[in-house]
Amino acid sequence: MSALEFSYTPESLRQLAADVLQQARELGATDCETDVSEAFGLSVTVRKSQVETIEYNRDKGIGVSVYLGQRRGHASSSDFSPKALKATVEAALSIARFTATDPCAGLPNKNLLAKRAADLDLYHPWELPVEKAIAIARRCEQAAFDVSPLIKNSEGASVSVQQSQFVFANSLGFMGGFPTSRHYISCAVIAGESEGMQRDDWYTSGRDWSTLAAPQAVGDYAARRALARLGAKRLKTRQVPVLFEAPLASGLIGSFVHAVSGGALYRKSSFLLDSLGRQIFPRHVQISERPHLPGAMASSPFDDDGVATHDREVVSDGVLQGYFLSTYSARKLGMQTTANAGGNHNLIVKSGQHDFAGLLREMGTGLLVTELLGQGVNFVTGDYSRGAAGYWVENGQIAYPVQEITIAGNLRDMFMSIAAIGNDVIVRGSKQVGSILVERMTVAGN
Repeated sequence: MSALEFSYTPESLRQLAADVLQQARELGATDCETDVSEAFGLSVTVRKSQVETIEYNRDKGIGVSVYLGQRRGHASSSDFSPKALKATVEAALSIARFTATDPCAGLPNKNLLAKRAADLDLYHPWELPVEKAIAIARRCEQAAFDVSPLIKNSEGASVSVQQSQFVFANSLGFMGGFPTSRHYISCAVIAGESEGMQRDDWYTSGRDWSTLAAPQAVGDYAARRALARLGAKRLKTRQVPVLFEAPLASGLIGSFVHAVSGGALYRKSSFLLDSLGRQIFPRHVQISERPHLPGAMASSPFDDDGVATHDREVVSDGVLQGYFLSTYSARKLGMQTTANAGGNHNLIVKSGQHDFAGLLREMGTGLLVTELLGQGVNFVTGDYSRGAAGYWVENGQIAYPVQEITIAGNLRDMFMSIAAIGNDVIVRGSKQVGSILVERMTVAGN
């Protein structure tokens, strides 16, 4: 068997899932759900043209959740033998017997489960021998060194090929699954010497390896980003507009998702409690969820509960239209699941009219943020404080790089003061968004 092949056929995974459900029934479970999966991949890192790491991974696992009424137990195993599967089910049942009754526990309503399979073009295997992976990483890194003699060092260029498949099934008769792939090429380099050194990186990722950016382009751009940061200064404390570069803008949207997700809401640990139907962004902000985009990183016909996914408008004209709820969190809130067990699916933030240069002109004078450091987000209060680096902008033009600063505000205020969203859209995981301009934040420096 090749290292670039699955060990199990889809049919064998389905049979394993069926066997677990049968074991659970025979051992007295009221209901059961199981997830059977396997994954394999190759990751190579080259640093200064020398191979630093070569990693092969091949993993498999089965998770079993059983219910005794509304008492739930969960166990997992990496052993697919019949004896191990039975032991895993027994372990889950043992846990359930000692677990308190939870009125919200249980499988989804049967009529919400996905009814049919959908091919969303999520699997593009990359048959990449290790020698070729090394060659790609070397080309990527060398392209960075070729940009300038000021590129003095490297943290390495990496190539990763990952492929997986799974089957999810429950005792309501649902069974579904599919293979997926996820590949990337990355590069991180260091410009300058001594105390003046600056680091930056870039990467390209996707399900289809043929759509990745050329390795030379990744290395070249990483180098130019590092070079542009040489001579960085600190700023005096002030309040100014802040432009979040597109890769960081997805993090802002991620903070919004966290704040309106079921777990944070039913625990009352969110600054956006009871925000449904309320204005939380300006009217020009539109956010859609599109779970069925072919080839997208967060597409799926069903969520981790087996509930069918569907297109929806999460934010319309700045008004929150829906939370992100699993079956369990929806019951805790007295609502219906939004098919978001496991997270959101392809959030699309509507772009404005400006490209990146247009956003700089729109901002005029302010801070462009290209790197954030630390966590610094309090989701209970919305307070936001992050270490940052980027560029000072004057009259719509980048003036000089800045570092060792902190940007601070409150997410509620930041969301409402989004002045513009660029059309320089970049996909980072499950979010697609351009750069975001916030009207005013505190920038702390000297």
